[in-house]
Formats: sequence, C-alpha cells, structure tokens
Amino acid sequence: MPYATVNDIELFYEDRGTGQPLMLVHGWGTCGQVWRAQHQEFSRDHRVVTPDTRGCGRSGRPAGGTTIADSADDLLALAAALELDGPVLVGCSAGAAVVLEAARRGPSSVRAVVAVDGPGYWPAERKAQQLVTLRQALSADRPGTVRQWVVDWYGPLADPSLREWTAQQILRSSDSIDEILTDAVRNNPREWIGELAVPAVFVHGRLDAEIPAEVSETLAGLAPHGEAHIMEESGHMPHMEQPAEFNELLRSVLGRLAGRGGSGPAIPR
Repeated sequence: MPYATVNDIELFYEDRGTGQPLMLVHGWGTCGQVWRAQHQEFSRDHRVVTPDTRGCGRSGRPAGGTTIADSADDLLALAAALELDGPVLVGCSAGAAVVLEAARRGPSSVRAVVAVDGPGYWPAERKAQQLVTLRQALSADRPGTVRQWVVDWYGPLADPSLREWTAQQILRSSDSIDEILTDAVRNNPREWIGELAVPAVFVHGRLDAEIPAEVSETLAGLAPHGEAHIMEESGHMPHMEQPAEFNELLRSVLGRLAGRGGSGPAIPR
C-alpha cells in the first residue's frame, strides 16, 4: 500500500490514472473512500490522488491536535513528493477549508480548487458556540455524538446506509482531529478569499443542514476567479449523495480549466 512520509507523518494515499492531476481531499474524520465514485470515474483520464489526511483512515496519528494549516501543508508536501504538476485540489466540508488554505499557501503549486460544501465562516454565522459544544459532547460520548450528528449530513436522496458507514469511519479516526473543530471557530475565509490567486469553484448542496449554500455563493462572489454551483437535491455530501450528477459537474469544470491553459480571469459561467 502506498504511503508517503510528509511533515513527520505517514500519509496513506491512492494514486491511479494518468493525465492532469486531481487530488481529492475528504472532510472531518472520514477517509479517501468518500471519493470512490470520483476516483473510479476520473482516473480514466486524470491522475487521481486520494489521501487519507493525518489522523484519519490509514494515515498516521499525530501526537497533538490537527489543524487546517497542518493538513494544508501535508497536501502541498505530498503533491511535491509525488511530483504532481499543478493539481486541481477538490475538498469537501473541512477538506474544502484545507484545499483553500493549501492554495493560499502555495498558489504556484496548485492549478485550481473545488470546494464542496465548505468552508464555513463560523464567526460570521454566530455558530462558534455550537462547535465548542460539539467538541465537549464528543469528549463525553464520542460514538453517540457522532452517530447523532451524521444523520443531518445527508439529504433525502442519499442511501440510508451512508450514515452508519460515515459514523464508522469517523470513529476509527484519531481524536486528534477534534482540534480542527476549534480551528474552524477561528476560520473566516472572507477575510482573505479576495486575494486568492487561483480559480476557486464552490459546489454546494442546497439541502445542507450544516453549512448554508449561501456561504459558498458569498465566497464565490468574493474570490477573484470564483464561481458557485448549487446542487438543489443534495445535502452536505453531494459527491456521495448524487455521484453521477456531481461527476458531470466536476468534469465540466475540469474541462473548462483545461481549456484555459492557466490562471487568469474567472471561469465563464
């Protein structure tokens, strides 16, 4: 199984296909398997790399907490180690915060980002206390809290088995990932998204009960090279709830990026 040691942590990853590199980044507590439908589809004509971020899946467990910045640095280091030439970074939920932070830190190493149902700007939504309360609940009863929380992640079209599968992935991960919840309280990408140097595409499920779709619409409007796409019948995990529709949208975005041949004005809507 492929592993790479980056920033003193062993990251597990899958690497399949050839062509324009695409890195798929999961959200809080899950693993690269959330992208199974995309890995299968896009590895036909792209090089698709799907890592398990630190503390999750088959990757190493850090001694301390994990932050958005830690995971962003890991992605950039992994891309360099694998000699990925200008990958498009796709991240969902907390992974959306990670890929945007990676693009902010290493714009010359990233072709574009696709942020799926994230990141939130919690201070502006007055939800900071909710995240603090969630972390306390995880400390008191992790299995019960996780299973109760993930119920709201999926919309009505999702396979019901996805909720328990998702809970199991989270419960297999290290509790070091809980630091990301505290980090999210401080995360307000509206403060810097206007300086982002690479194209940013925001995809959001209209039925997301965690982060309103208006968040992605706002961030897309603030990003110099931004656009937003709303999937009307999806919740917080559109790539899993409606994989065929999501793949069609992502393929359209990637095709337009390839046609541009580099950074520049916003992708035509």
